[in-house]
Amino acid sequence: MVRRCHIAFLLAVVVVLLLPCLYAVERSYQTATLVGVQQKHRSRVLYYIVNTPVTQEDPFYQVSVQLKNTIYEGEYTPRHAEESLPGNWKPGASIQARIEKHFMFLKRPDGSELQFVIVKRISPANNQ
Repeated sequence: MVRRCHIAFLLAVVVVLLLPCLYAVERSYQTATLVGVQQKHRSRVLYYIVNTPVTQEDPFYQVSVQLKNTIYEGEYTPRHAEESLPGNWKPGASIQARIEKHFMFLKRPDGSELQFVIVKRISPANNQ
């Protein structure tokens, strides 16, 4: 009887320890459609000279992707100003996408992925 309790306890401990691993499984990519790709700029204050701000324009990309019945709008800030998105990313193109809570991962043609911060979720019916 005591031996069965020890085995049951060890089994429960193993299940509890392995349970988080089930949630850590990476979601798979799905085929999505690019709705829009735009390069934009954001002004950033570097410093002030006699109450006058000295600013710098920082580029970022805004990409809209339709996956099933939702359009996800995400932003990507490149590491340097010359970095650009792949040339075949045009509206209407098919792309591999993976969605997590606050991030959207889009697969490049070379197999690497770009991480976008999701800023908006839109129903396609509301978009028209």
